Amino acid sequence: MTLPADANEKTEWAFARLHYDSYSGSSDCFRGGWSRWTVDAPKADRQFVQGVRRLTRLHTRSVEQVVDPDNEELFNWPWIYAVEVGSWGFDRAQAQRMREYLLKGGFLMVDDFHGSCEWSVFLQGIRAIFPDRPIEEIENNDEIFHTLYDLQERFQVPGIQFLRSGRTFERDGVEPKWRAIRDDDGRIMVAICHNMDLGDAWEWADSPYYPERYTSLAYRLGINYIIYSMTH
Repeated sequence: MTLPADANEKTEWAFARLHYDSYSGSSDCFRGGWSRWTVDAPKADRQFVQGVRRLTRLHTRSVEQVVDPDNEELFNWPWIYAVEVGSWGFDRAQAQRMREYLLKGGFLMVDDFHGSCEWSVFLQGIRAIFPDRPIEEIENNDEIFHTLYDLQERFQVPGIQFLRSGRTFERDGVEPKWRAIRDDDGRIMVAICHNMDLGDAWEWADSPYYPERYTSLAYRLGINYIIYSMTH
């Protein structure tokens, strides 16, 4: 694939996607064995970036960056996206580096995991990073929903499976949840998008069959999270 001329341009912001290891623990409802960090890539990343360029004044690179919790380069990226986190896992050193990254001002957005089973696997991974920090519901009036777009009215954003099933939910993930983990000053460090698939909405934004209302909300949420991460 031929990359655009600005693929390695130094910019204010770039889409950073987290590379993670597969879940290797024991679960009654999940079998590990492969890592799902590449789901929707690179199309979702690059189409979302097009929206960021069109809808904001951020100087934005056209090509995504893969970041790894094994590498100190992690600290170069203020906003990181992780997909299918109902399948992730961290060893002790990776978890420690992720914790340090977030406490130093980094921001992690997690997306595209559904139902109670995937929540339990996600929880094991996030508890390796933050064993004792509470996970809370983000209230409608929270600043993160109003940094650029006012998103007090939100709804479940489905994956492309919606076109087959007619259901906005997957597994038992009927109700969308916007959750967070904060630092000691109240800044959101981890934004948790549970029971929704924003990545699919970005990836299929160019499809005439995928409803525009879902894509529109997915772009606005992602952009709000970027602006929040760079101003808090």
